[in-house]
Amino acid sequence: MVESEQLVRSYGDIWNDREYSKIPDLVSETFVLYDPAVPEHVGPGPAGEAHGPAGLEAFIKWLDAGFPDFQITILELLASDDIVMDEVRFTGTHKGAINGLPPTDRTVGLQLMGTLRIEDGHVKEHRVYFNQREFAEQLGLTFPTVIKQLPKLLYRKVQSGF
Repeated sequence: MVESEQLVRSYGDIWNDREYSKIPDLVSETFVLYDPAVPEHVGPGPAGEAHGPAGLEAFIKWLDAGFPDFQITILELLASDDIVMDEVRFTGTHKGAINGLPPTDRTVGLQLMGTLRIEDGHVKEHRVYFNQREFAEQLGLTFPTVIKQLPKLLYRKVQSGF
């Protein structure tokens, strides 16, 4: 259990430190990240999935482009030999365009839950669950809050050349 717990903590460090070179050491070649935030155009796999070390790296880079100061803090961790459950806090400021949405300059703080499957000393699967509506609310993208942001968002969209 200690090995699985340490593996997941090291996996979290990849995200926080952007240590892409360590990804192949920690995730399997058949790794799959299931996360509703993964867009279709990021790495191999359909929307909501990132496949293999390359897919994970592409997703972290995409996330970093939109939230360059993002950090993940592990709040709780429950480990067995082959399954780790975690609760993490994601924080970051929306400073870059994501999925065509110009930056809102808003800071988000979300609780996420995850299930990680461990196989042969590597993370084989990571499933992430979070409140997508809360995320949209914190970015100011729910009605009626978005009405106040429309001029700024449209201006930034025009400035970026669509």
